Amino acid sequence: MKDLKYLTAFTIPLSALIGIYFKGYWSFMTPIYAFVLIPVLELLLPVSTTNYEGKERESKLGNKLFDWMLYLNIPLVFGLFYYSLNELAVSQVETYEIVGIIFSLGIVLGTNGINVGHELGHRTNGFERFLGKLLLLPSLYMHFYIEHNYGHHLHAATKEDPATAKYNQSVYSFWITSVSRQYFNAWRIQRKLLKTHNRGFFTPHNDMLWYTLFQLAHLALIYSLFGYTVMIYAILAGLVGVLLLETVNYIEHYGLIRKKLPSGRYERVREIHSWNSNHVMGRIILYELTRHSDHHYKSSKKYQILDYHDTSPQMPFGYPTSMVLSFLPPLWFNVMNPRIPDEMKKAAI
Repeated sequence: MKDLKYLTAFTIPLSALIGIYFKGYWSFMTPIYAFVLIPVLELLLPVSTTNYEGKERESKLGNKLFDWMLYLNIPLVFGLFYYSLNELAVSQVETYEIVGIIFSLGIVLGTNGINVGHELGHRTNGFERFLGKLLLLPSLYMHFYIEHNYGHHLHAATKEDPATAKYNQSVYSFWITSVSRQYFNAWRIQRKLLKTHNRGFFTPHNDMLWYTLFQLAHLALIYSLFGYTVMIYAILAGLVGVLLLETVNYIEHYGLIRKKLPSGRYERVREIHSWNSNHVMGRIILYELTRHSDHHYKSSKKYQILDYHDTSPQMPFGYPTSMVLSFLPPLWFNVMNPRIPDEMKKAAI
């Protein structure tokens, strides 16, 4: 039964469904749940540093239940997405209700959409990678697959990585630099991949071109079904999902820098180059994303067997609580800056 703990991740779309159905002040149920109730629970519940070993580890790895709990996010995310847009199109809603619905939907797109898409995007199975890309579609962030897999995992914890927040950089500044640089980096990586295989721009192998066409078709479908105004609402919800992802990116590597070797190359990514958290609620809501160091050690490793490393820098709070903390830069700097190794601070200057 304890394997079913990851079903807790579905409480995010469930809270959004309740809020969108009842509307009124219920529309804000998901933001309150995600950024008030979950952080409170993280403070109250104990942390767990347990790693699976031996036969228990093999059992977890071979249990398809963990995969199906990811797959179930696809009908949930797309079902809730189009249900929300339909409600915005046909219901008489006040401005504050629209705001609440957009934020609720956006949080679902970020947690159960992009985050699960990230997990599936690292799988070795082609169909699972396809499902991962599909979950990036509602947030219009399909280029994340290319930049994250071929860019971030190569350059994490270096100045060359747009998804690594600099020392003393605020989350609001990071949103701008990370979103813009990741998009252009994705195109740069795509052009390099095409050139390596002697392929031109207009080729079936240009994934960035396909992502652009898919996303335009997605918006055209929304426009044809619900009209221009609801299409704008959908774009705003996608933006909320993207900023949620980028806030997670911000706290994952904030201020952590790899050493540059005499050869000019960087040292290998190690456990000390990602912030980790063992707070239970954040772990299960985000499918173990908070054990981020082990993810960088072997990116194809499935979420249910990611390990805790005692050498990894630990956040004083869980990821959801840390995200809230990052929205208050002076407080964030006061809490996190003393935890960054001095040599990394010097390298950041």
